[in-house]
Amino acid sequence: MAITGKPLGATAGAMIFQQGGNAVDAACAMLAATCTMWDVLSWGGETQALIYNPHTGEVIAINALGVAPTGATAEFYKKQGLKFPPSYGPLAAVTPGTPGGLITMLSKYGKLSLKEVLAPAMEMANGYPIEAQTANAIERDKEMIKEWPYAKKVFLPHLGKEREAPYAGEIFEQHDLLATLQKLVDTETEALSSGKSREEAMQEAYDRFYKGDIAEELTRSIQEQGGLIQMEDLASWKVKIESPLHTNYKGIDVYKLQEWTQGPALLQSLNILENFDLKGMGFNSANYIHTLYQAMNLAFADRDFYYGDPDFSPKSPMKGLLSKEYASERAKLIDKNNNDPWANPGDPYPFQGEENPFKSQLEHYSKNYFEYSENADAKVSDSFLQDFTAGTTSIVAADKEGWVVSITPSGGWIPAVIAGNTGIGLSQRMQSFVLDEEVNPFNVVAPGKRPRVTLTPSLALKDGKPLMAFAVQGGDTQDQNLLQFFLNMVEFDMNVQQAVEAPNINSYQMQAAFGNHEIKPGALTLQSETPSWVRRDLQNRGYKMDFRERTSGPITAIWFDWKHGTLWGGASNHGEDYGIGW
Repeated sequence: MAITGKPLGATAGAMIFQQGGNAVDAACAMLAATCTMWDVLSWGGETQALIYNPHTGEVIAINALGVAPTGATAEFYKKQGLKFPPSYGPLAAVTPGTPGGLITMLSKYGKLSLKEVLAPAMEMANGYPIEAQTANAIERDKEMIKEWPYAKKVFLPHLGKEREAPYAGEIFEQHDLLATLQKLVDTETEALSSGKSREEAMQEAYDRFYKGDIAEELTRSIQEQGGLIQMEDLASWKVKIESPLHTNYKGIDVYKLQEWTQGPALLQSLNILENFDLKGMGFNSANYIHTLYQAMNLAFADRDFYYGDPDFSPKSPMKGLLSKEYASERAKLIDKNNNDPWANPGDPYPFQGEENPFKSQLEHYSKNYFEYSENADAKVSDSFLQDFTAGTTSIVAADKEGWVVSITPSGGWIPAVIAGNTGIGLSQRMQSFVLDEEVNPFNVVAPGKRPRVTLTPSLALKDGKPLMAFAVQGGDTQDQNLLQFFLNMVEFDMNVQQAVEAPNINSYQMQAAFGNHEIKPGALTLQSETPSWVRRDLQNRGYKMDFRERTSGPITAIWFDWKHGTLWGGASNHGEDYGIGW
């Protein structure tokens, strides 16, 4: 089973399965293809993955998120009059992570060569019929693209004409990117021919990207365009293979990446919701929506204050945050009759036997929080929603051997700076840092540090066996959508396709990770067909509602039917997500 954000990407995964690859090979092929076709990400972005290894029974976490470069300090950005690092341009870029992440996953857990897995992407780089969504995004953002000479060369083939972007269906060629990918493949081929092992050969390709001539062109062009990334930033960066975090919800073990993502917020939400009879409330009843909203807000308030790169001090109090006892205390804060627009972070430190070093900051948190929000009201504008739900793609794959992969890659979306003659579009992930520890002392920008990102793949196991792999794009709404997908299946007995399409709710009562990091207290998005009596009830509890036709998010998922020995795939009707099973 191969599922991702575009039919062409899913086809690339299916091609690799047909060549004898496993789920990791197929996932890497889908990652390469979606980066090449700019499915709201590109090669200079970041890759976050969970992999189930059937031979060890372990869930493995892949951290291929780039870091802030040399010179990227809070003082640097404040001197430019900024509240947060910029959303676009060379100063928005962390170091590229996806090439390293792909090569690492493939070399350690795949079966095929880099040459075989990159073949579909390389064919696309040589020219493929560009889709309307991408082509029109280029045209929409062409004035910004023109500020960056290498991006202008790639994205605007009709420069000077009325439409400067490619037309939908036009053959879109990326010869610089093709040459970069060819260098990686050639390096692997030469190493194999000299007697190096498969893993050693891929490591040489990895080193060429981060330490060799590709790295030299990346840094030269980034600095030419006003960015900060240096050779040492690339050479010292490493993919991290980590242990994921997890919780148990009614006998199901749910796994998420560590607190450099927002993933633990889903685990915290489940721990809080375990204290309520959700099934008895009824699917999307007013009581269910209210309870869900309040639990998410409590978890996301903790996310906003406590989550950050665990390699830096201070270290997030994750033991306390994920304890069942802490969740039980947080659950007691939920007023069943009213929304709490001032849902603050809690104090998890006593639940891990420590004193909270940030007590004074917590006392003034609401005031500081809202000072950093441009518009602390409940109106959800189109521009706010575009930032808050900024999408990327998702990738899930599984095979008969038992390998399972869930990936939420991102970064380098249009409009992206392209690094010189590499064809590599750079990340815009710096904007997820904060510049003031009063907002989040764990996520203040510093050289070598990873920003706290929204990207959040998921795996669930039952009785030690995979139960479901699920992922979604959509910025700060990701773990909201994934939480509801999970509950749809576990509490409301939906099948996987029903669960990815079912109407969701979305809260904006947390600090957005993009743009101006706004908050919208009490704002609630509901599906358009929400009954009038539910609307009235929620309005009486203090919610400011808006209604949309599709609220499920572009969720992709695989469910494992152990009774019949089959895989059930789901791709929501939100966008163009697509799956192929055989």
